[in-house]
Amino acid sequence: MRPFLRLLLFLVICVGLVFIAGFISRTGWFNGLVQPSLTAINNTEVEIEEIVPADGLHPVVADYTEKLIEEAEAIGISILITDGYRTPEEQDRLYQKGRDQHGRIVTNAKGGQSYHNFGLAIDFALLDEGGEPLWDIAYDGNENGEPDWFEVAELAKELGFEWGGDWANFTDYPHLQMTFGYSIEELQHAHTEFEKSELP
Repeated sequence: MRPFLRLLLFLVICVGLVFIAGFISRTGWFNGLVQPSLTAINNTEVEIEEIVPADGLHPVVADYTEKLIEEAEAIGISILITDGYRTPEEQDRLYQKGRDQHGRIVTNAKGGQSYHNFGLAIDFALLDEGGEPLWDIAYDGNENGEPDWFEVAELAKELGFEWGGDWANFTDYPHLQMTFGYSIEELQHAHTEFEKSELP
């Protein structure tokens, strides 16, 4: 084969490899082969009876919370989980803040209307160099030019969490949740049915 044709073939192969690598990177295709997406797990493998009734953080949410802490540490960011499962009574007290109580409004969800009440949500804060909680979304503790808060949010979304910072109607930067494909209404209905089944 002539040198020119060999060079041309080599260049075509290189371009093809670059294209394939870019495709895999953008789509996460290879990761999907070796590990099922958490979204798929959420929607197909967690029955609602495994969620309701809730008396703590769901085991899957707890496991991925630990993974989030570890992955954040790996890029030089320390985080603190400030809240997890909440009883409806605790939710109602939180709802009163900024309404019947002094302070700013921190939630629009009453008791039984939050994924926290079903063990499917957490709140987080950053930790500064002294180990003190920090709610500064512009803080760049690992000094890589990106706000730590948004870096953690991206890690969380890659793990399958939904981030409250993406909400348009009520932005909730500390909030992360896994819904497993269930709406609040479905969870409330399941809870009501469970309570009926417990009646004598």
